[in-house]
Amino acid sequence: MTTARERYTKLSSDRHQFLDSAIECSELTLPYLIRQDNEGHNYKRLKTPWQSVGSKAVVTLAAKLMLALLPPQTTFFKLQVKEDKLGEDITAEIRSELDLSFSKMERTIMEAIAATNDRVVVHQALKHLIVGGNALIFMGKEGLKHYPLNRYVVSRDGNGNVIEIVTKESIHKKMLEKEIKESHPNNVSEDGSGHDDEVDIYTHVKYDNGRWHWHQECYDKVMTGTKSSAPKNATPWLVLRFNTVDGSEDYGRGRVEEFLGDLRSLEALSQALVEGSAAAAKIVFLVSPSSTTKPQTLANAGNGAIVQGRPDDVSVITTGGKTADFATAAQLAQQLERRIGEAFLQLNIRQSERTTAEEVRLTQLELEQQLGGLFSLLTVEFLVPYLNRTMMVLQRNGQLPKIPKDYVSPTIVAGVNALGRGQDRESLTTFITTIAQTLGPEALMKYIEPSEAIKRLAAAQGIDYLNLVKPEEKIQQESQMQQQMAQQQSLVDQAGQLASSPMMDPSKQPTEQQQLENG
Repeated sequence: MTTARERYTKLSSDRHQFLDSAIECSELTLPYLIRQDNEGHNYKRLKTPWQSVGSKAVVTLAAKLMLALLPPQTTFFKLQVKEDKLGEDITAEIRSELDLSFSKMERTIMEAIAATNDRVVVHQALKHLIVGGNALIFMGKEGLKHYPLNRYVVSRDGNGNVIEIVTKESIHKKMLEKEIKESHPNNVSEDGSGHDDEVDIYTHVKYDNGRWHWHQECYDKVMTGTKSSAPKNATPWLVLRFNTVDGSEDYGRGRVEEFLGDLRSLEALSQALVEGSAAAAKIVFLVSPSSTTKPQTLANAGNGAIVQGRPDDVSVITTGGKTADFATAAQLAQQLERRIGEAFLQLNIRQSERTTAEEVRLTQLELEQQLGGLFSLLTVEFLVPYLNRTMMVLQRNGQLPKIPKDYVSPTIVAGVNALGRGQDRESLTTFITTIAQTLGPEALMKYIEPSEAIKRLAAAQGIDYLNLVKPEEKIQQESQMQQQMAQQQSLVDQAGQLASSPMMDPSKQPTEQQQLENG
């Protein structure tokens, strides 16, 4: 029987090229992020890049993806009844009660997520995805745990589905079982120089007969109490990729690797500019050998001192002839920095006195639209299994009622779907505003149906307008009631005016004697 350590060693050969590329990308952006597999916990002085454009780009994109996938102020999913399961006997009131119950469940799930450190681990995994293109997350009982690329190997089938995972991690010998410690009292390090207090633990995960099975091994022996399993759709092992190559590669490619040429060029230019600027800033005086002025006298002279000598005997080394070369290198470095910033969705507003708010808004919208292709894969490989696993754990703990999967389906409303709703809202708002500005408010009220516009705005915002927006029948009834009340009030006012007129008041009518006298 093949042990987990042997499987890890065998699968590591397929990971070698991806790990080397990820390490190179990490050295140009965040050097501490990804290292070699055999480094372990040994201290190694990390290489410091000559520029910080790469690190800023990675951190910015990771923050944008984090807010898009797990928004802090709203839910990234929505529970709703399947349309094909809705019968004619489900009225609007029942549907409203179901939506209210689903809303409470959504808040319960989001509160459970907010009480953990999931967002911290996910943000770290996103940085690994951007730089190295791969990350592994384990959803344990104590929260999420992230494995970098140098700590796990994976095998996929021809369709890209994961079938085997092997992880490697080091723990202290005190945490081992007593039997294992007694059978292996000392752990010799790889170089044979001495003994180490840490041992390697391998976790072997395999997919078999519709379920995931895993266990841990130490010294090629299965550790007691480490065997476990999970259904296919609720696995705690989330193998994430940033970009994929269909059917040919078990690992993904990162965003940094796509623009590795620009980062390499910017690194070389930054080094040349920094070293050249340092050389140009160095001041060196030359004294003629035949001069009567001694170099020591010139070196010891203070500011404003008076010494004997001729100006022609002393000169300064300058790099004036290299100014054009520095300008060319600096201009190219600016172009590379701008290209990298655009690739990693950094907002660059044109600096001028007439930069309008509309220009800023359009620039932000353009950057958000570019996110669609970036986290579409993360929505499928991360959000869906993450939500399924979270719901299953909460149901087992009794914090969430049992949800029938045949009738209720969770729908992801973050990521690409959120951007689609934002585009619809933007287009609808622009359309209504244009009509009001060009044709006037009268044309807007004449040609635009207010109730339909309100419903479409609510749908674009992701708001369920059931029992929130008044139906047409109720609006007509209220309008008729207002008309009737207005008519009744008008009759009452007319009756009051008629009652107060002289014709209806006998006291104000003239007597017969007054009529004769007037006649």
